[in-house]
Amino acid sequence: MSVPVVIDQTPVSMKPTEYKSEVKPIWCPGCGDFGVLSSFYKALAELGIPPHNAVVVSGIGCSGRFPAFVEAYGFHGVHGRALPLATGVKLANPGLRVLVVGGDGDAFSIGAGHLPHAARRNVDLTYIVLDNEIYGLTKGQPSPTSPHGMARKASPYGSPEYPINPLLMVLSYGASFVARGFSSRPKDTVELIKQGIEHKGFSFIQVFSPCVTFYDTYDHFRQRTTDLPPDHDPTNRLLAMERAMSEDPLYLGVYFCEERPTFHDALDEVRKKAGSQ
Repeated sequence: MSVPVVIDQTPVSMKPTEYKSEVKPIWCPGCGDFGVLSSFYKALAELGIPPHNAVVVSGIGCSGRFPAFVEAYGFHGVHGRALPLATGVKLANPGLRVLVVGGDGDAFSIGAGHLPHAARRNVDLTYIVLDNEIYGLTKGQPSPTSPHGMARKASPYGSPEYPINPLLMVLSYGASFVARGFSSRPKDTVELIKQGIEHKGFSFIQVFSPCVTFYDTYDHFRQRTTDLPPDHDPTNRLLAMERAMSEDPLYLGVYFCEERPTFHDALDEVRKKAGSQ
């Protein structure tokens, strides 16, 4: 078995702007992804994560460009394969903070088969899904989260399919941290990302990130989103699932959080048992 490189995890004092790489974002003006990226910088800075201790992994789509814009290690993988790539990085060196970024197409279509296994294994990753309810990079086709009947150039007579429910999916798969944010609420998004990073286990954060070019949904989300009720109990998975099923309003905040052994912890137990035979 290979021995992981020891990573210095001492917090550093950095400004959010110092996490910006020399590569300038090339998203469409007004894209919600700018807000998520800004919140991402602030979260890293407030947690004091050294750039050499962070790895940003992505798949294909507008969100796939994310690693290039962050002053950290990055891996821009193939379509739908961000989670297995990130799992490999984390298993190879558990000391790294592994952050995964995907879109609703990358995460819930071609990559949907990897999601249940990352969740049930409780791999110590933070998975941020930038959900714009459309395929933005490939010119506006309906995605797995597009509303039924949505009419656009690629679906002029309306989308015949019904959308999936990402939060309900990951809650049923056994994810140990599940949250939802909105790019227009940057302070809240910063806090969700921070909590996801600090959580030991699989953290899933859906962030509504409107596509102004093919599906201008800012007002759509502003009108339909609200905070989870003050009495929400994030330790109650069934309650989280019930509120994940709400379509109007769409609740924002931490739906569920529990502490349990990570996948690496479980593998260590297997190694100990195997070594004692």
